[in-house]
Amino acid sequence: MKFHSIIRASLLTLASIIALVSCGRDGSRLATTSPDVGGSVGITANSNIITIPFDRNNFVSGVTNQYYPLTPGTTYTYRTTAKAGNELNTVEVTSDAKTILGVAVTVVRDRVYIADGSLSEDTFDWFAQDQQGNVWYFGEDTKTYDHGTLVSTEGSWEAGKNDAKAGIIMLADPHVGDVYKQEDSPGVVADMAKVVSLDATATVPKGTYVHCVETTEWTPLEPGDRAHKFYAAGVGPVLETSTRQGGERVELTQFP
Repeated sequence: MKFHSIIRASLLTLASIIALVSCGRDGSRLATTSPDVGGSVGITANSNIITIPFDRNNFVSGVTNQYYPLTPGTTYTYRTTAKAGNELNTVEVTSDAKTILGVAVTVVRDRVYIADGSLSEDTFDWFAQDQQGNVWYFGEDTKTYDHGTLVSTEGSWEAGKNDAKAGIIMLADPHVGDVYKQEDSPGVVADMAKVVSLDATATVPKGTYVHCVETTEWTPLEPGDRAHKFYAAGVGPVLETSTRQGGERVELTQFP
């Protein structure tokens, strides 16, 4: 459910965060400021880097955030159109049990198929929600295939292993300008996101969604290479577009 087709692994860990400035708006998160770390990604010294203290005892059962609901048994289908070829992406919220860092996570299986029907990627993503409603990302077990042959597990990581930390996929109370780490595994991934709108509109084959949360997401290792994602209330991710040349477009085509 993280749209692996555009935002992939990065090797650069965000650095140079400076001076803690205040407690979070709801007391559960901290806002820091940073120098210009983004360049073309548009982060300025006034951006709010959101840090939420991790507490394994602060998590609830299931994920019910309105912009990232994960109901077991639900399957999403996405269509990717790209210069390199089209893909089909199925995302299944499973009932599988897994515990990471003492937290019972929701397991989501994300499979990507290329135009000839062959499985290209098979990924298990792990999510959990805290009592405030923030959705945390605990990592992924990802495999890449070439017509049935396993060719790579690059990008796999798990919070608590090899200094990896859980990140945030969706804030409980997003505000325009909020910046947060989605993935934090040194030497493996360092994805970031910035909230750019709370009232965006996305039109995809499944329909038109209004009042969406829109984020800009990027890997610091690839400055200028960004994705815009749109999250609809009661649904979750509905659209992703890439700014790279000949950029990809991932659209929701089926949802219960």
